[in-house]
Amino acid sequence: MPQQFNKVFQNLTSALLIEHALNNHEAELASNGALNALTGKRTGRSPKDRFIVKDALTLDTVDWGKINQPIAPQIFNALWDEAVAYLQTKNVYVNHYVVGADPELQAPVMVITEYAWHNLFAHNLFIREEKNPNRPVFTILSAPGYFVDPKVYGLNSEACVMLNFTERKILICGTAYAGEMKKAMFTVLNFLLPEHDVLPMHCSANQGEAGDVAIFFGLSGTGKTTLSADPKRHLIGDDEHGWSKSAVFNFEGGCYAKCINLSEKNEPMIYHAIRQGAIMENVVLDPKTKMPDYADARYTENTRVAYPREFIEGFVPENRGAVPQAVIFLTCDLFGVIPPVAILNPEQAAYYFLSGYTALVGSTEMGSAKGISVTFSACFGAPFFPRPPEVYAQILMRRIREDNAQVYLVNTGWGGGAYGAGGQRFSIPTTRSIIDGVLSGDILKEPTVILPGFNFKIPTRLQGVAEQLLDPRKSWSDQTAYQQALQTLIGKFKENFAKFAGVTAAIKDAGPS
Repeated sequence: MPQQFNKVFQNLTSALLIEHALNNHEAELASNGALNALTGKRTGRSPKDRFIVKDALTLDTVDWGKINQPIAPQIFNALWDEAVAYLQTKNVYVNHYVVGADPELQAPVMVITEYAWHNLFAHNLFIREEKNPNRPVFTILSAPGYFVDPKVYGLNSEACVMLNFTERKILICGTAYAGEMKKAMFTVLNFLLPEHDVLPMHCSANQGEAGDVAIFFGLSGTGKTTLSADPKRHLIGDDEHGWSKSAVFNFEGGCYAKCINLSEKNEPMIYHAIRQGAIMENVVLDPKTKMPDYADARYTENTRVAYPREFIEGFVPENRGAVPQAVIFLTCDLFGVIPPVAILNPEQAAYYFLSGYTALVGSTEMGSAKGISVTFSACFGAPFFPRPPEVYAQILMRRIREDNAQVYLVNTGWGGGAYGAGGQRFSIPTTRSIIDGVLSGDILKEPTVILPGFNFKIPTRLQGVAEQLLDPRKSWSDQTAYQQALQTLIGKFKENFAKFAGVTAAIKDAGPS
């Protein structure tokens, strides 16, 4: 396909892509050596502009609705041709990668971009290795400067992100937010892998010295990247993985971390990974010194940095590990009634996996309300899962039982009161102490009680964590307010879960009451 374009730069190194990005005035160099690019008005994903081609392959396999919006093949083809025509007069950057660190399940991808820094993003986030010649290749075509006419094609805006599973093509137009590329390929594997009895997961993963693997599910801002970047453990990946019968494997070759309020003290591994070769998005730089101001959210709270895994000290070279023994669901509870850690049985795991309760914190989505709001996102990543959520929950249950994995619900949100009503967010050191107790197995040696309402086990003590924090009943000074908040949240859980009519009675009964 590159032969269709007039000005093509193929297989450039990271250094050359940086040089082109600077010469094209696409980005500027920060004092830490990283590039910094501004993405304009779209500083996050555009869920209302995301479509999947509806054809014979997807008709009965995709969970159609507001998240997975259908588009006709004819419209996709017309827009693809227009984007190609637009790029005829531009510099085009082409590179080849794979997504998925399992050679038998990977998706090779050719990335064609209008911007050099977008190709650098792909260079950092995807896997740079020889593809399996027996695997079909996907093509990403990124043309942020091409704005579609929404009236002509019946779209919602001048931007679009379209996935064609049959033709193995992804079209991205009218948006410079680079995260659309990585999440599009995540969606591809989320569609393909269930057919191989592999669970695709929106999670981070790390490995201990003994080879023990832990995975961390959660939406953006709940701590996936922060908690998996642990100086005492080795990073497999920070966002997207598959869980097969024999391994956990990374989909990516890099990390895409949030920068807002980043500090060397709290997140040293991420802080030091931001150096030459990394690409930041929408970070404010001092006009004279070019020093990043990670606390400044004038462009967006969703400031980002993309860097290769090797920028994290002690990363796992194989990009995969054994099946997990610890499975951690990260939730950010605004009501302050979910304990900082709970021990779940398999049915409870399925219930809370399908619920995906958390909060939108500095959301990655365009159009989200500013501040923090409650959300339920099935599988802890509903925008990226094209099949019905129950498909993924069934595989999760099989993997948990077959591998004897223990699941935990960890609240990185509020305790002792609700958000904005006297509660305090759990500190990163407190959550790290909880994770240490989980990964060491010490939590399973401590006495537990059943927490009424949610009916799951919680420890009554844990090293490094104040005992009054472990039980929300003890951390609230106003018990009447606690009960009101508890019943409100339970009502929201029940209302949300009503849409999963096809699940077993055991899973339904595992929810709060």
